[in-house]
Parts: sequence; structure tokens; C-alpha cells
Amino acid sequence: MAPQRFHEQFGQIQRALPDVPLAMGPDDSAEFIYEKGVVLARDGEEAQVVEDAVRAHFTEAPDLVPDHVRRAGPQANRSGITRIRVADPGEGASGTDRAVAGALRALRGAENRAGRRLVSRNHVVSIAVNACPGDEPVPTTEPPNPAAAQTAHDPAGAVGVLVIDTGLMHDHRSYPPLAHTGGDAQVKETDEHGVLQQYVGHGTFIAGLVAAVAPNTDVTVRGTLNDAGAVLEDDFGDKLFEAVEQGGWPDIISLSAGTSNGRVDGLLGVAAFMEELRTRPTLLVAAAGNNASATPFWPAAYAAQPDYADAVVSVGALRGDGEFGACFSNHGPWVRVFAPGERLVSALTGFDSPVPYVYQHSTYDDCRYGFTYPCPCRSPRHTGVLSEERAAGSGKPDQVMFEGLASWSGTSFATPVVAGLVAAHMTAHGERDPRAAARRLLAAPADFAEVRGSHVPVLRPPTWRPAPVAQLAPSA
Repeated sequence: MAPQRFHEQFGQIQRALPDVPLAMGPDDSAEFIYEKGVVLARDGEEAQVVEDAVRAHFTEAPDLVPDHVRRAGPQANRSGITRIRVADPGEGASGTDRAVAGALRALRGAENRAGRRLVSRNHVVSIAVNACPGDEPVPTTEPPNPAAAQTAHDPAGAVGVLVIDTGLMHDHRSYPPLAHTGGDAQVKETDEHGVLQQYVGHGTFIAGLVAAVAPNTDVTVRGTLNDAGAVLEDDFGDKLFEAVEQGGWPDIISLSAGTSNGRVDGLLGVAAFMEELRTRPTLLVAAAGNNASATPFWPAAYAAQPDYADAVVSVGALRGDGEFGACFSNHGPWVRVFAPGERLVSALTGFDSPVPYVYQHSTYDDCRYGFTYPCPCRSPRHTGVLSEERAAGSGKPDQVMFEGLASWSGTSFATPVVAGLVAAHMTAHGERDPRAAARRLLAAPADFAEVRGSHVPVLRPPTWRPAPVAQLAPSA
């Protein structure tokens, strides 16, 4: 039986957020994850409209209570969001939630009259896009790919790049490209047995890619997504504000996290942050997601909205040869550019001491998206602890040792490549405006690739090494 990756990671995220009952959506399908029994509305008048409509719909719930998220200090509740409980989240079967679906239906008429969105699920925003990156990291003796560009670091003119992700591994500076990288330490790198936890090297890996493509950068990593790489939407907006305001708004934000929501108008929980972003000179470079879908994925999909076209670049992933889209990459007209994102090599851990890792997910006999090249779904083979009982004939979970470098795939990693290329363009041309640099790069891309039958613009670092890709016959 094929591993059920989304369901495996759903359980992983639920364990990381034990006080937040979660459901799958929409209608128990494996597209996104959200908080059971809760909807979101904007503070003030709109929240009252939502409360009144929901109370009328659920006449048996006169004790309906708004659950306001507030933080101490002058920056309290920057996202302007009210959480409204529409049911006891403990009711119903695990992973299902009829109450939220009913609340959303109850507001359709009011939304139509208002001409705008009034209510939303409280989605889980995750680095584990569709609850998984393209694959899990693999130890490698191959040199970094992309290799470090030969550009000097100039503290006076370095481009500021903020990576919002997991924190940095404690020994990250033992990897030379990360000598000028700072920020938050990873909260907990290993479990009680000394085994590397899933996703903890994600932020370090991304920072290494930015620094390799654009050495003249000052990279700061914020550990915003330390709970299995996941955060609730109503918290995410506030955490984005916290991340940018700790050191001031940077030139570029590299964000390899998000969620789909079944809509085309963005995430209510990040609306205030996105409005603020429009007024700043910062460029947001965001991952398009790994669902192999054309469904908009947020915040990346803001790139297709006219108000944000200059402020957001959405990034899809190319496969190892750089000629076609990676099997897992989201796609569609809302994805602005594609870049190498399959089996890139960067630092997962530092080099001070080896760290064991046990695989969480099993690979597939065939590509889960129907591709016939040796994609990350199926190669290299390993058995994961979360899918061990479901996979017929599987053995014990595979364990490997990381000694610094890893090979990893996902739009998570194509994203910092593009962020680095924008930064490198700024350095090479003396450009101080990251949005102007992105416009020039995207206005005349050097090449195109084929993704799901469409020709799309691509950006490839000069130091990136493509790998030949052979077609495989599907398994019998």
C-alpha cells in the first residue's frame, strides 16, 4: 500500500500542536489543514456581523464566544483578526469539522452583499507544503549545488535577506558560506535519543542557498516556524510583523511556507501584513508549494494580483535537468518564475559533529504525481517510521547520518535561489531597489522551460549544475 504522506504529516503537525484540534479541508480532503471549531473575521464591525450570522445559524449555541488574540504592548494584534468559536472543537470524529463548514455557508449571503470576504477557516501555514516538502533530505558527498559564487562580501553594501523559517543549527557557521548569517537558534535540534528532528535543518539549508548564490548578503534567519514547521493563520500574520520588525524591514524576504485555502482572494490572517508590505520597499519571494496543483497557494499567489505584482515573486521548482517542472511543483499563471529546486545541495547541519536522522515517510513505488523520471517521490528508496505499518512488506525505518551537507528537493529551495539571484543582481548593478531588480530579471528571462505543457520563464544560477534525467518505466 502506498504511503499516505498528507495523513502522516497531519498527525505529525497535530502532535506538534497538541492543544489545537485540527481538521483536513475542504470536506475532509487532503488539500489543507485548519483549526476545528473556529473561524476568523476582521476585528470590529465585521467580526460582529460574523458572530450574529453564526449565532443565527447555530441557534443551539447561545454561548458563542469571540476568542480575541491579543498580545501585550503597542503592537497588539497587528493582524486585526478575531477568532470566533463556532463549536466545541473536541466534538465529532478526529479530522472532521461540520461546524466550520456550516459557519462558512451561513455567511455566504452576507459576503455577497458586502462584496468582500468576511470569514475564513483558521488554516495551518506550513513549510511542509501539502504537509510535506518534495522529499526528505539525503546525506551527500557531492559539493554544494549551486556552488558558491565568487563575489566578495562587503558589509557596507551587503543586501539584507530575511529568511522566515525554522531557526539556525547551533554550528551553522562551520559552513563557510554562512559566516555572515545570524538570527534565531533552532529551539530543539534532536529528540531525547539524539536523533535529528524533522525539518529542523530547513532554515539552515535555505540560508546556505541564499549565501551561495549571493555571497554579498547579510542573511538573518527567524525561527518563526519551529513547531513541525507549522503555525496557525491567525498567529502567522502577527509573527510576520514580529520577524520584520526585529531588525527592520529587509531588502528581501525569502518565505518557504504557505497554504492553499480553496479561494482566490488570499489569507485573511495575513491581509494586514500584505497591505503593509505594499507600502514598504521590501520584496517578498515566496514558494509556490509542492502539491503538484494549479490551485493558488498563499502568500505566493499574491504575485498574480495587480496590487502585489511588484511586491511578490512566486517561485516554482524545476527538476534536476532544469528543462521541465519538478513533479511536485505547483504551477499555473500565478507562478511568476521557476528555478532549480530538485536535489539541491546545501548545509542541513553544521560540520562539528555527525547527527543521525530517521526517515519519517516512505518513498513510493511510482511517482505519486504520475511522472516517469526518477523523481524524489521514488528515489532514493527509504522506509519511514510514520508509514511503516501502512506499507506492505516494509522493513524497519531507515536511519542515516548527516555530517553537514544534504541533498533536498522542494519549492522551498527554489525560492531562496531566486531570492539570491535578485540580491546578486542588486550587487552586480549597484541597484538598491529589490523590486526594480526583480522586474529586470523577470522582464527578460534568459530561458524558458516546459511545465505541464506551458512554457514558463526560468532563472538558473550560473554556478548551478544540472543533472541528466533518464525516463523510467512505471513499476509493475
